Amino acid sequence: MTTIASRLHSVHDRMAAACQAASRAPVQVKLLAVSKTFGPESVREAWSAGQTAFGENYIQEGVEKIQVLRGAAPPGATGPLVWHCIGPIQSNKTRLVAEYFDWVQSVDRLKIAQRLSEQRPASLAPLQVCIQVNVDGGPNKSGIVPEEALTLAHQVAALPGLRLRGLMCIPEPAADFEAACAVFARARALFDALNTQGFEVDTLSMGMSADLEAAIHAGSTMVRVGSAIFGAR
Repeated sequence: MTTIASRLHSVHDRMAAACQAASRAPVQVKLLAVSKTFGPESVREAWSAGQTAFGENYIQEGVEKIQVLRGAAPPGATGPLVWHCIGPIQSNKTRLVAEYFDWVQSVDRLKIAQRLSEQRPASLAPLQVCIQVNVDGGPNKSGIVPEEALTLAHQVAALPGLRLRGLMCIPEPAADFEAACAVFARARALFDALNTQGFEVDTLSMGMSADLEAAIHAGSTMVRVGSAIFGAR
C-alpha cells in the first residue's frame, strides 16, 4: 500500500469513527481530497487507491491537472475523476471554472454565479454549486454573511446551467471540539433552513484535516481533507 493509499485508509477510518460517535451512517459523509500544490502524480496515486473527488483552490493549477489526467483511469480506480473548485473565484477566471470543473463550492456573490451560468458550455452537465458562507465572521475568510445566504440561494437556483447543491464554510480554527461543533452547528442550521424553504439541497461541505470529527458531529455531508492525505505542504 502506498503512502497516499495508507493515509486515505486512515482518513476513512477517522470518518467512520466520527460517524459512529454521531450515530450516523458512514455513507452519509463523502470525502473530498484537496490536492492543491500537489502534482498530477499524487492525484493519480489517490485515484488508484479509489478516491475520485478532488478539490482545487487555485484555478489555473487545477485546470492543468484536469488536462493532464484526462483519459483512461489507472488500475484500482473506481470511477472517473470529479473536480471541485473550492477557492476564491475572480471574474477573469469564471470561464475556466465553467468549462473545466464539475463542482464549484465557493460562490459567494451573484456576479460570479451569473458569469458561471453564462459561460457553462451547453454540452456539459449543469455545474454543481455550493454557496460559501462566512459562518463565524472570520476577517480573513471568503463567503457571504449568513443573513444574505437565502437571497443568494434563490438567485443561484434560478440561473440556467447551475444546480444549487448546498453550502460550504471554512470557519476560523476553534479552541476545542465543543467550540468547533458550535460553529459548525450554525452552518447546519442555515442548511436546514434552505431545505425548509424548499431548495432540497443535499451537500453541507465543512470540516478539514484538523476538525473533521466536529464537522461530522454537526452534520457535515462532505469533508475536505488535504494534508492528512497528501502530507504537509
